Amino acid sequence: MSKETGNILYLECYSGISGDMTVGALLDLGADWELLENQLHTLPVKGFRTEIGRVKKSGLDACDFRVILDEEHENHDYDMEYLYGHEHILEEDTHHGACAQTHGTESHTHHHGIESHHHETESHSHLHGTGAHSHGTDAHVHEHEHRGLPEIRSIILNSGLTERAKKIALDIFTVLAQAEAKAHGTSMEEVHFHEVGAVDSIVDIVAAAVCLDNLDIREVIVPELYEGRGTVRCQHGVIPVPVPAVVNIVGEHGISLHMTNTEAELVTPTGAAIVAAVRTSDRLPARYQIRRIGTGAGKRDYGRASILRGMLIEPDSQEQDSVYMLESDIDDCTGEALGYAMECLLEAGARDVHYSPVFMKKNRPAYELRVLCGEELLSKMEEIIFRETTTIGIRRMKVDRTVLKRRTDRIATSLGEADVKVCGTGENIEVYPEYESVAAICREKGLAYREVWEEIRREAADKVR
Repeated sequence: MSKETGNILYLECYSGISGDMTVGALLDLGADWELLENQLHTLPVKGFRTEIGRVKKSGLDACDFRVILDEEHENHDYDMEYLYGHEHILEEDTHHGACAQTHGTESHTHHHGIESHHHETESHSHLHGTGAHSHGTDAHVHEHEHRGLPEIRSIILNSGLTERAKKIALDIFTVLAQAEAKAHGTSMEEVHFHEVGAVDSIVDIVAAAVCLDNLDIREVIVPELYEGRGTVRCQHGVIPVPVPAVVNIVGEHGISLHMTNTEAELVTPTGAAIVAAVRTSDRLPARYQIRRIGTGAGKRDYGRASILRGMLIEPDSQEQDSVYMLESDIDDCTGEALGYAMECLLEAGARDVHYSPVFMKKNRPAYELRVLCGEELLSKMEEIIFRETTTIGIRRMKVDRTVLKRRTDRIATSLGEADVKVCGTGENIEVYPEYESVAAICREKGLAYREVWEEIRREAADKVR
């Protein structure tokens, strides 16, 4: 794909999604880990380092992004007994827990003095530590303090991230703040993050933003999120799955949930917020080619392969979809009324409207009205047809079609700026200047329409190919 349009990312969330899984998948897709580490090092946050390794998940190779905290900032993210062993929970608990910011599991062995956990079916091999140095520790500062959105915003704005990475990270935290504020009945500025304000979650979100920017991701497709059921423990106690923040996020942003029988939290607030902040579509192209695949590993053991698969895709130049065609034969309506009806239909979003002369019964001359529209506009189109014409019936048909991929670009040319329609992809691209732009230049410069059309088409073709 060209640099002008950026890359298209498809996230396959069959095992849920979390912050570290997202970062792992993006790194596996080719995000620059050295650049990531350098930018993370500019965060005014202490007490962590990062590692990147490879792990096996049900025999599948995956990239493992790990935020390693010092003793001052350690939490219970990977403590399955703490998260799910509710029968042992006391009414009052002094533990500082973390409510599901990363998940999935791999059997792993760290080689840098980190506690070793080994399971027979999985193995972890350390490749490189992206933060072999520690990002600083202050024995007198306990960073389990509850940061609010202003504090988080200050951390991000005072870092060395690119402007786009800062915006992505702030968008994700804004989604989280809205969800937490709704859950706790307070305002966005007043809400104080607990788990998501912890060091590891800040790093996960910032790392995801840096990787998305580095890969030049401009479109993100996420059809649905697979979620578990049951309950999970966090600082506030035992709460239902999906947790309130996730419920608020998916509800507010129209994200589809596919509920599974797995008794665990598969979708974390961080994962849901990333999707809500960067998703541009929930529908895959009818046909596309996979350019690259990346797999990110989670950390918790739910009896299933905890992986997030990301794919860089490119739609085929031809796409197949469906539209609806509305037809009506009209023999007692004036030409003026029919012309006005066409204007109303096009303004309301019809994809095309046209009339064809026909002969009806008793050899009456008439016009057949035909309207093409999406399913979501059927009621509106029929309302306009009944209101603006004399018809008493409308035929409705669903039709399949094959179309070239297209977009509209505004191009600077020697004659001035002009809108052009770009059809196709790769080497098979055709460019068509839009009528209104050509006509405006013709009027301004006193040139012939065909002359202007050809010049804009030639210059635009050189720019988009």
